[in-house]
Amino acid sequence: MTTILATVFVLGVLVFIHELGHFLAAKLFRIRVERFSLGYPPRMIGKKIGETDYCLSWVPFGGYVKISGMVDESMDTKQMESPPQKWEFRSRPWFQKSVVILAGPLMNLLLAYVIFVGSILHQGIGEYTNKPVVGTVVPGKPAAAAGLQPDDRILSINNEPIEDWDDLSECIHGSAGKTLHIIWSRGDSLFQADVIPVSEKVPARRDIVEVGLIGINARIEMRPASLREAFVTGGKNMVFITELIIVSIGKLISGEESIKSLAGPIFIAKMAGESARSGFENLIGFLAFLSLNLGILNLLPLPVLDGGHLLILNIEGIIRKTIPVRIKLIIQQVGMVMILMLMLFVIYQDIVRVVHK
Repeated sequence: MTTILATVFVLGVLVFIHELGHFLAAKLFRIRVERFSLGYPPRMIGKKIGETDYCLSWVPFGGYVKISGMVDESMDTKQMESPPQKWEFRSRPWFQKSVVILAGPLMNLLLAYVIFVGSILHQGIGEYTNKPVVGTVVPGKPAAAAGLQPDDRILSINNEPIEDWDDLSECIHGSAGKTLHIIWSRGDSLFQADVIPVSEKVPARRDIVEVGLIGINARIEMRPASLREAFVTGGKNMVFITELIIVSIGKLISGEESIKSLAGPIFIAKMAGESARSGFENLIGFLAFLSLNLGILNLLPLPVLDGGHLLILNIEGIIRKTIPVRIKLIIQQVGMVMILMLMLFVIYQDIVRVVHK
């Protein structure tokens, strides 16, 4: 039940905020909004208020705002057969159209930033002490199996003394698959165990690298943050994660990273449930991470995505001619099929991950 509620909360907020951006931008320019849908067609239930039909649709994990005079996920082109009306998207200048298209992803980016800033104001700023003292131990990892606990002090690895956390990290990161004999202290007692680091991918200097890990994190000391520090640090966090997302996308495109690494709704649900069980703050942090991902991915120039709509709009501006509705409809249909196929693939991969685990 926790997983279900957390998933509904996370996906609901993400989709609602994204579509709210398109909705508010359209209303700002007095463009008619015919439908505000959580989920993709066909329509399931809803209620019409004014000129807008607010509804839930059958295909989950998404949503759309039906803007008058725009070919979108609804595939409705009846109104496109008549001359443009003043309240329609197609009658508006390039700038207004661009703002309406970009408003969805920008709302997701804004949500992520607000959460980052709010979390820093609430929790404070963590300062890295560089002492070889364990801050947290990840359950199910080699360190936990060996008996390491928070506040344990690492004394040596393979009889080599450990002076600080940097020494510790360097030794473990370069020893994936190798046996390490670790000695540590806990109060007045000494402990030792053989630990084999597992190979995992981690962010490092605008890249993602594979290193050895045993499942421990350094001790972080928290201090209160000023409003200015929260805004600045929140921005730095966003830039850091954005760079990693862009690097990941680049690796997928270049083939360095397999498409099998993509996470689908089942994996997202699993992560949402785990985040919720570890505390509401962790769930909100997970929401911020997903919102940032959604905002960036929606800017990719692919059919159905906002980036695809923006690409078509810019092509029309360059050639100074409107692309025929029939062509736009075909592009949307192809894009929708691609998205559904990708969704089915990642769901299958999620099931394989869960079963194998």
